[in-house]
Amino acid sequence: LGMGFRGTISHFPDFDANSDAETLYNAMKGFGSNKEAILDLITSRSNAQRQEIRSAYKSLYGKDLIDDLKYELTGKFERLIVSLMRPPAYHDAKEIKDAIKGTGTNEKCLIEVLASRTNQQIHGLVEAYKDAYGRDIEGDVIGDTSGHFKKMLIVLLQGTREEDDVVSEDLVVEDAQELYAAGEERWGTDEAKFIMILGNRSVTHLQLVFDEYEKIAEKSIEESIKSELSGDFERLMLAVVQCIRSVPMFFAKCLYKSMKGLGTDDNRLIRIMISRSEIDMLDIRECFRLRYEKSLHSMIQDDTSGEYKRTLLNLCGGDDDLAGEFFPEAAQIAYKMWEISAMTKITLRGTIFPAANFDPASDSQALRKAMKGFGTDEDAIINIVAQRSNAQRQEIRQAFKSLLGRNLMADLKSELSKNLCRLILGLMMTPAEFDAKMMKKAMEGAGTDEHALIEILVTRSNQQIHEMNAAYEEVYKKSLEDDIKSDTSGHFLRILVSLVQGAREEGPADMDRAREDAQALADACNDDSSEMEMKFMSILCTRSFPHLRRVFQEFVRCTNKDVELIIKKEMSGDVKNAMFAIGRHHTRFKISKALSHRGLGTDDRALIRIMVSRSECDLFNIRKEFKESHEASLHEFIQGDTSGDYRKTLLMLCGGED
Repeated sequence: LGMGFRGTISHFPDFDANSDAETLYNAMKGFGSNKEAILDLITSRSNAQRQEIRSAYKSLYGKDLIDDLKYELTGKFERLIVSLMRPPAYHDAKEIKDAIKGTGTNEKCLIEVLASRTNQQIHGLVEAYKDAYGRDIEGDVIGDTSGHFKKMLIVLLQGTREEDDVVSEDLVVEDAQELYAAGEERWGTDEAKFIMILGNRSVTHLQLVFDEYEKIAEKSIEESIKSELSGDFERLMLAVVQCIRSVPMFFAKCLYKSMKGLGTDDNRLIRIMISRSEIDMLDIRECFRLRYEKSLHSMIQDDTSGEYKRTLLNLCGGDDDLAGEFFPEAAQIAYKMWEISAMTKITLRGTIFPAANFDPASDSQALRKAMKGFGTDEDAIINIVAQRSNAQRQEIRQAFKSLLGRNLMADLKSELSKNLCRLILGLMMTPAEFDAKMMKKAMEGAGTDEHALIEILVTRSNQQIHEMNAAYEEVYKKSLEDDIKSDTSGHFLRILVSLVQGAREEGPADMDRAREDAQALADACNDDSSEMEMKFMSILCTRSFPHLRRVFQEFVRCTNKDVELIIKKEMSGDVKNAMFAIGRHHTRFKISKALSHRGLGTDDRALIRIMVSRSECDLFNIRKEFKESHEASLHEFIQGDTSGDYRKTLLMLCGGED
């Protein structure tokens, strides 16, 4: 990627190793140490210059600079400064050594280092490991890993990926077909084929293979890997693919994950900030801004403290204007991201399927028995309700009334309580009844749950919206549109009213019109905010989603900016959230707002809404997205954040661990 130097740390112009060694010696002399002086000097010298300072320090004072720094400094700050003093290959070698020593292996570190390094860096690492530890890195990795994961790591450790000028057009098509035949086209997966092609072909060649693969499979290679592979091997192969597509974007994601949530993975943060500071930190910053709508600088600022923070910010090298123009590299990545999003046909998968040998009469009797007499058999209720499709549950409701002359919903309501009751009743309603109820709940009482209104209206099809409108009218004897009008205002009201018509265009993108729409959005960015919001609304609320993805792709070409960042910077409040959700119309949106951070309490209403409404359409995909963006599985999240029969039911709906 990119031209010229893309790091943030470069050679210091008037460098004098002896004078620097003296400055460091004085900073550590006497009682206490001058940490500011140490961090300012070390982060303003290149790694090669730091090695000269180390030699000068030994010559002048007969002591090892790293030993003195370890003695004087403590904690994360010490780890960061000492790591900056090691040559890159030795720093990588130490990271690998730490990842496999002791009990348990840090697979995340092995994946990140070995998937991202060039042939030259791998050769340097292998030699440095041998020199530092007197051991063979390959033998140590073999002893600590297993299966296909081990095989791929060994392939990467050879450092024999073809160089970038090796591209054969015939072989591109052949490799794409072989990958397809090794995975999607057969029962079971031929992992060896994935290892051979992804572990050896050149970066440029593989980028072309991935494009060709998309045409054949109608999905991205990432989607196939997620559905065909599992565990550490899946994570390693995804990392290799991400690095082939864009090393800076790969590291932007790793940095975000290292700081997201309640704890910081400091080892990972330190490793990346050091190893990329002289290579591509500027590109990483740019990709970070593109993907997460915030700057890397601001996230480090919020997530760390003290001298540790100051050192990291020096390595980061500056803040970024969120909606500013892209560097050429990031513009290409943004364009490519929208293109992949537009081309990929994701196979949506639920987690709940119709039960075999279904007998509504027998289920009705079993449910009645579970609720009769003193006490309730919650297990029996859960096992029936959570293991039937919605259509089957409707048959049970009907049979319960016909056979027993009772209203199943009323009986369940009187026997169950709190979240379990809400969840079971939600599952027993038709999707349209459930959506209508969720819309009503979102507007009831003192405050409005705008996120729920947005989530439901943005993620439902036209038909689902029409059915919800009818159900709402039937139950509440008034129109959903009228209630929205009395509960919201301004442009947000207009957006919701537009969406509740269920009149979004359907069908594929029209490329000529997509260019016109993109230009109209680009022109609107120069209008005042009210005009701009109206223009965005007229396009985002009416065009089909496949068409919008092409519009956003062309928007990058027109403006050299990303539409999501423009929305984030130029709009505010509910209008911004609604526009953003439309832009993000895929599974990630459905979980992002709803499942709040661990420790901050769970938004149970949102959790129930999503688990009930998505369990038969795309909850499996949501699980995969969740795992990728949260570093923990949805199963683990539910396990840790809920309890009792409520948890049991949610886990059955979740349908498995990832």
